[in-house]
Amino acid sequence: MLRYLVCAPLLLPFLLNLANAADRPNVLFIAVDDLNDWVGCLGGHPQTRSPNIDRLAAKGVLFERAYCSAPACNPSRASLLTGIAPSTSGVYHNDQPWRPAMPDAVTLPQFYQQNGYDVVGCGKIFHGSYREDSGWDEYQKQTGDPKPKQLPANGIPKTAHFDWGPVDAQDAEMSDYQMVDWAIDQLGKKHDKPLFLACGIFRPHLPWFVPQEYFDHFPLDQIQLPQIKDDDLADVPEAGVKIAKPNGDHKKVTSTDNYAKAVQGYLASIEFADAQVGRLIAALEASPYADNTIVVLWGDHGWHLGEKQHWRKFSLWEEADRVPLLIIAPGLTKPEQHCERTVTLLDLYPTLAELCGLTAPQVVEGKSLAPLLKDPAAEWDRPAITTHGKNNHAVRDERWRYIRYADGSEELYDHQEDPMEWTNVADQPANDVVKKRLAKWLPAVNAKDAEKEQKKNANKPNLNATSGTVTLKGQPLAGAVVTFYGGKGGKRATGVTDANGKYKMSTSDNRAGAPAGQFKVTISSEKLPPRYANLKRTSLMVAIVKGNNVLDFELTSP
Repeated sequence: MLRYLVCAPLLLPFLLNLANAADRPNVLFIAVDDLNDWVGCLGGHPQTRSPNIDRLAAKGVLFERAYCSAPACNPSRASLLTGIAPSTSGVYHNDQPWRPAMPDAVTLPQFYQQNGYDVVGCGKIFHGSYREDSGWDEYQKQTGDPKPKQLPANGIPKTAHFDWGPVDAQDAEMSDYQMVDWAIDQLGKKHDKPLFLACGIFRPHLPWFVPQEYFDHFPLDQIQLPQIKDDDLADVPEAGVKIAKPNGDHKKVTSTDNYAKAVQGYLASIEFADAQVGRLIAALEASPYADNTIVVLWGDHGWHLGEKQHWRKFSLWEEADRVPLLIIAPGLTKPEQHCERTVTLLDLYPTLAELCGLTAPQVVEGKSLAPLLKDPAAEWDRPAITTHGKNNHAVRDERWRYIRYADGSEELYDHQEDPMEWTNVADQPANDVVKKRLAKWLPAVNAKDAEKEQKKNANKPNLNATSGTVTLKGQPLAGAVVTFYGGKGGKRATGVTDANGKYKMSTSDNRAGAPAGQFKVTISSEKLPPRYANLKRTSLMVAIVKGNNVLDFELTSP
């Protein structure tokens, strides 16, 4: 805390100008999904074409050692947008809805809205279905993309969205292009209040389907594959090997001669995403907001492409945890600045609050990066913490990466001598002092796992508790069969009335309820008089909504 107080006066001239809401800076908040350190400014791959992100980084401070709070979309974004660490919330994985775990959290959009901003957004900011409308004055949802004619495009059987290949489409047909168009429109409007504009770019998230021209820029016979050590998992504890899953994606890719094609797909997707960033920044620079807008660009986590025989994110190694992060704050940052301190995406919430002259909620756990924006070489005593599942953490300082799993097993890598993390030196006695120092930063609280989202079963759709009564001329009709039919005519659920005319719906496998939607219903009974004989052929259209439903049928004379 003392160090923060010492640095704070450096920002005083900047913050004094933000006394009135109308004078507060605008914020352009750019999220790029699944973007690792392959961008040119971070030097992760020699063939990457990311000129727009590189030029943007040159305008302000590029954080060379920025890390995600969790190596998965949902927990990473949830922690960034609430300022609450995964170990505090219990939101560790993609299938854990974050809002029930943090019902009182004030998200970054809500925070800006409460402080007098116009808050608008588009694309992927929150993860998937866990996006919430609260906090946005206007929001444009992500749409779908064109796909190759033949799927899977990479030829790997049962590959789902782990796929790559060119699409026969123009840029303007892609969702990211359309999201950026929407954001550009916002920059063309007059806003009476300061503006917080969030733009989420989906690529290079899987599947790597982008227009052909981007693939053409990376000829297959010239692709440079990542440096791989064949026995890289030999000194990794069992907990780490389970995460790597060497017989999973990596085996699929290598056994189908897809390695160069996969790298090509990722590079093509990065270039496509970079082109959209370029369009957005060009629009900002041509707008009235150019001189008074804080620009933040971040990736939600890194990405493996075979390192440690692992693909995707979901690990505590450098490839999955290191992210692009750059900040431009007019009046504070200088061009061409690089910061080598270890920081995390959790630090963004308090940083943006301070830059806009606001006070972040007390529960926010990160630390403002404002002193580092003023002086990228300023003292900084915090390593970066990344969490993947309960009680699995990585602690990264400027030299070392220390991993401790829930079972107590460890990994330690010396980036000064081993930047590829090929040699685990955790068992060397000389490094005990390093492990002890870094272990002090492990979270003291490891919250229990947040509730997981109930997965839908395609063969057994979610059912609703549907019940009711059937009466004939005001009297209960016992033994009547109430049948619900699906849109294609198949029987979905039935119920038989008791002596009081009451029924409850059930399916052929005895699950209670009836599917949601609009369904045909018939009622039949031997007790019906002859004039009701055609009732079996008479269909009623009944709207069934999610939740408990009571459907009473009152039969009268035809």
